[in-house]
Amino acid sequence: MKRARCFLLRGHFWVGLLPWAWMLLFFALPFALILKVSLSTPELAVPPYVSPFVLEPGAALPHFRPDLASYRRLHDELRALGLAGADLQYLAAWGGSLLLAALTTLLCLVIGYPFAYHIARSREAARNTLLMLVMLPFWTSFLLRVYAWMSLLDSSELGLINRLLLAAGLVDAPLQLLYNRGAVLVGMVYSYLPFMVLPLYANLVKLDQRLLEAAADLGAQPWMTFLRVTLPLSRRGIVAGAMLVFIPAVGEFVIPDLLGGGDVLMIGRKIWDDFGPNQDWPMAAAVAVTMVLVLIVPIALLHRHGRANGNGAQR
Repeated sequence: MKRARCFLLRGHFWVGLLPWAWMLLFFALPFALILKVSLSTPELAVPPYVSPFVLEPGAALPHFRPDLASYRRLHDELRALGLAGADLQYLAAWGGSLLLAALTTLLCLVIGYPFAYHIARSREAARNTLLMLVMLPFWTSFLLRVYAWMSLLDSSELGLINRLLLAAGLVDAPLQLLYNRGAVLVGMVYSYLPFMVLPLYANLVKLDQRLLEAAADLGAQPWMTFLRVTLPLSRRGIVAGAMLVFIPAVGEFVIPDLLGGGDVLMIGRKIWDDFGPNQDWPMAAAVAVTMVLVLIVPIALLHRHGRANGNGAQR
């Protein structure tokens, strides 16, 4: 009996160790590498790296010394905020990314909540079909779906939406639907909507129907029942969905590049430019590190707020 208990404890230990090993291998180590690159210089950070096997006899490897030049550039931009003629390319990219990510999260919540609520209240047979329809876009390539939106939003007469508007006589000339922030927002909402619907559904489907019946018996109107009972009890799902949408939306690169035509400035584009054409890897790594550090604080607060509200609502 004692040996079996010891075996179970060891099993629990190894099972609990797996998530930590995953985080160490796929988050902590890559983040440490990016942090080192951000503290380096372009000569040492950009490959090809100097190997000890190709050095001449007696030559020494370049010595790594932490360099804060990239972080100083970001600090100088922050200090120049509000000054006329200041070059605020990184702050402008940050502002555009946060704005589009926030709008995407809000629209996904507004659209996804009724969707998830309807699925959770449907019959079980219909529920499985509706869930399959929510996940159906994942069966095709993400890139193909973005290209499909380019075809729909084409600003010429060949675009499907413009063609329908012209045929219906609603417009006299094709509208500029592509290569602007509106097109990027539409593409991001479409792409990230399932990440909001699924956590909300998982939370709403477990909602105790007796609480809604009790509220109705006490004379509460449907809208009051929703505000006082359903919404507070679904805050955990809202927080989970908001984090799943907001975090990747901030660093989105493909959708702004294709649907925005390069004119919609986001932080993902700036990182790509510095890693690619500009060959300024330390600056790109510094922006990436700053993005992670800036996002950790509000995400932690949002998660803590949602957990506290969820516990309070359950009591």
